[in-house]
Amino acid sequence: QSAFVLSRVCLRFTVCTLNSKFVQSQRVRVLPEVEAYANESVNLHCEFTNAGATKLTQVSWIFEATEGQRENIAVYHPTYGQSFPQSAFKDRVQFTQPSLENPSIKINNVRMSDAGKYTCEYATYPSGNEQGTTTLIMLAKPKNSASPVAAQASGGKVVVARCEAAQGKPAATITWMTNAAGDFNITSYPQPDGTVTVRSEYHMAPMPADNGRDITCVITQQTQNHPQTFTIKLTVQYPPTVRIEGYDDNWYMGRTDAMLICHADANPEVVNVTWATVSGKMPPTVKVVQNKLLVQKVDESVNTTFICEAKNSLGSSKNQLTAMVTGEQRWSAQMTCTHTHTHTHTHTHARTHTSLHIINYYNLFNGYIFLIKHIHAYIVDFTT
Repeated sequence: QSAFVLSRVCLRFTVCTLNSKFVQSQRVRVLPEVEAYANESVNLHCEFTNAGATKLTQVSWIFEATEGQRENIAVYHPTYGQSFPQSAFKDRVQFTQPSLENPSIKINNVRMSDAGKYTCEYATYPSGNEQGTTTLIMLAKPKNSASPVAAQASGGKVVVARCEAAQGKPAATITWMTNAAGDFNITSYPQPDGTVTVRSEYHMAPMPADNGRDITCVITQQTQNHPQTFTIKLTVQYPPTVRIEGYDDNWYMGRTDAMLICHADANPEVVNVTWATVSGKMPPTVKVVQNKLLVQKVDESVNTTFICEAKNSLGSSKNQLTAMVTGEQRWSAQMTCTHTHTHTHTHTHARTHTSLHIINYYNLFNGYIFLIKHIHAYIVDFTT
């Protein structure tokens, strides 16, 4: 009788607490956990089973975001009907089918801040209060991205790539896959809405050979069906390195197809390529077209050292080659050239190249003619 009177005193849907301890009742059936995404709707199920002689007087839903902070969000009374006290759930919560036996609720436009414990609590007579609690777990699919970070070739470690999983819940896991020698860090940033942004940076000491190298970021998170991967091409910047090609050690007098090509490897791209000679004066039979040096006719004036210089925004580099003019065409040759390579300071190194060159059919034909003439002259001398 006293419990019935107390329930009448606690009118108009205020939660009533008897002196008896709350019981996680096996008769109040709820789901232990429910998962939901922001801006969607979620149903929280509750029903009272095997009531028998127990009288159900009122049922309330209580939200507990953190331990000890309980907030009444929905009440149903068989006489006074439904009530939704002022709270963050106002106008978003409703009973799916208002009754004491099945007072399940639906929450619309779920927010990340709605995560927490939801207790379905019955006021009963004569058993007292019985309850069941569901934990609402809010999930958020992260916004994943990855990008290279332009870095200059250097001896020290710098950031060369970044990977981010923004505003996910639970927090994502980031790993890296690469054969590059480096390491990475991971930092988590809790957001006001309860999500977590995870960022990772990959560090290494980049070399020019690392430019364009692939590095893969892997993001794993509960809401994803499978890990998301991003393959990134590293961007390593460096001043030019120059090499000169085209010299075959067969620049004979009168040759008209001799040519040198200046190749420059650089990032950013080379903006300027120039040709010069050690003497400072370009031979009159030489024509420069971009990175090519065309010898229109080989003569004594091209018996000199040619210098190619390439520049980009990070610096410049030079290489040089000494051409040797011969009186006659050679069948094969040994090429000896000296290169000078400079960046912000000059350092000279010599290289000697030995290679066998295949001459073209035209030159081969001319060679045969030359040989036949000498043989004929020899025979004439011998017979006379």
